[in-house]
Amino acid sequence: MKKILATLMTLSALPALADPDPANWDAVLEEARGQTVYWHAWGGSTTTNDFIAWVGDRVAGEYGVTLAHVKLSDTAEAVSRVLAERAAGQDDDGAVDLVWINGANFASMKEAGLLFGPFAQALPNWQYVDVEGKTVLTDFTVPTEGYESPWAMAQVVFIHDTARMPDALGTMAELLDWARANPGRFTFPQPPDFLGSTFLKQALIDLMDDPAPLQAPVDQADYEGVTAPLWEFMDALTPLLWREGRAYPQTGPRQLELISDGEVDLAISFSPGEATAAIANFQLPETARTFVLDKGTLGNASFLAIPYNSGAKAGAMVVADFILSPEAQLRAQDPAILGYGTVLAMDKLAQADRAAFAALDLGIATLSPAELGPAQAEPHPSWMTRIEQDWITRYGVVQ
Repeated sequence: MKKILATLMTLSALPALADPDPANWDAVLEEARGQTVYWHAWGGSTTTNDFIAWVGDRVAGEYGVTLAHVKLSDTAEAVSRVLAERAAGQDDDGAVDLVWINGANFASMKEAGLLFGPFAQALPNWQYVDVEGKTVLTDFTVPTEGYESPWAMAQVVFIHDTARMPDALGTMAELLDWARANPGRFTFPQPPDFLGSTFLKQALIDLMDDPAPLQAPVDQADYEGVTAPLWEFMDALTPLLWREGRAYPQTGPRQLELISDGEVDLAISFSPGEATAAIANFQLPETARTFVLDKGTLGNASFLAIPYNSGAKAGAMVVADFILSPEAQLRAQDPAILGYGTVLAMDKLAQADRAAFAALDLGIATLSPAELGPAQAEPHPSWMTRIEQDWITRYGVVQ
């Protein structure tokens, strides 16, 4: 009998048998109550941190789930933690229960079998997600297949202080011409910060006649030939950057501080509503505005994923579902709160929720959906990894 019990206990420790069934939502809610979810998410923005704290208050009050925000400077820290736990044989009750993820980190975790799921399409609020009009079923060309749930849409905009830089720019070539006339007035976060790496990808796409080769893995393309226009552009731009390219801001918020302090006039952002939110929070002058390039700008979704060895999978699914709710999505899109684009389809919402979104004042510095235009597709994640490495080799600095 003892032998049988020991065998059952061993089997019960296997993740496949212990995992909650996303399709049985009542059981998920029951199991989630009392759990603590450690959400590993970028912690470099006060407004984002405040939003996550609000989510924590709501899921605690409604579902009995405690949410702990583990603030990261790089999502790769969470990926490395799960990898280390896998190597150590810790297949249950890991340190990471939920991770804000996309791109190369998602591709790596999915390929290595480090994710729980599929679960996303079973979430009750998935019914409202815009699966036809938004890139929520692929992540940097990699199919999500239910292993991550979207929670925000992002698109590149450029923030400029119109008091010092009144005119928008239409191309990267125009940006270079402007930098020649205004040396030291532009910079971007230092790669591999995601925003700095985004600037490199955005520059490459704008400089290419046809970005189609970027949709396949980098080892299937002529990397040197494809990226030649980018490095020619960067060779010309780098000495014209803030501090002549010998130093870079470490984060996006630090980049905005440089505008506020009058040190630069132009910055890149991956949140169309960030400038309005920053004006409301006195982090940018009231003269800040945004623009996109003539050919459009990069866009993608931010996702939530659950590691295979989370000890609070039910609680993590409850948090992911709550963030898909019209209530949470509306709050996230409010420029006075966060200013992130919603992943929901307006025609799937109840009339009252549609009206609430329609009544939302996007703010003086936020472009309308028509002004933003279509988003350009993200390259395959292998391109970002290779370009980051190349940039560090060519221009990297120690700070």
